[in-house]
Amino acid sequence: MKTLRTYLGRVIRDITRKIEGDVWLEEVIFKDILSRARRVRDQKPRQRGPKVYSLHAPEVECIGKGKAHRPYEFGVKASVATTLRHAKGGQFVTHVKALPGNPYDGHTLATVIPDMEALVGNTTKRAFADKGYRGHNAPQDYKFRIFIAGHRMGRNYLWHPTGDAINAALAAAGYNFRLLLRWLRLLLFRFLVTFLSTLQPATA
Repeated sequence: MKTLRTYLGRVIRDITRKIEGDVWLEEVIFKDILSRARRVRDQKPRQRGPKVYSLHAPEVECIGKGKAHRPYEFGVKASVATTLRHAKGGQFVTHVKALPGNPYDGHTLATVIPDMEALVGNTTKRAFADKGYRGHNAPQDYKFRIFIAGHRMGRNYLWHPTGDAINAALAAAGYNFRLLLRWLRLLLFRFLVTFLSTLQPATA
């Protein structure tokens, strides 16, 4: 790591020297990437505060999972809420939100539950949450209605913090649209069956 840091410092100084005096290269092309490179060079293994884990996605955060086979994951947390019971059309996503800043899971319920209730226009009777929600800060009325379950979400391939928020929203929308398409497919099938049953066979 010390050798790599030395190489990085040499590259930074070499680029800075060669673009000196060219405002377009200094302020447009190399400004952001050199700033990130300096942060990578100067950051310490156990330093507090935000760190750069990827030059091409500086918004990526290190999320401690506490699991032996996968102690850390890199990305941005997202909160996803669905109905507990299946409706006739399926189990729809009722609320989704990206959570930058790597907050503790249990400390997100104070805002997620009121937001979800405002969105669906109903009161939550009980909630099943991920194991990371132990020690939650849900509103006082919900203290005895939070149950611990399990959940996981796939990887996000969109860029920047805006991409994290868009990915969470689109994942929920895609899930809900899949349920709607299933319901529409069933409706179309019943319509065709009814329509064909009304047709009379042609006489010879």
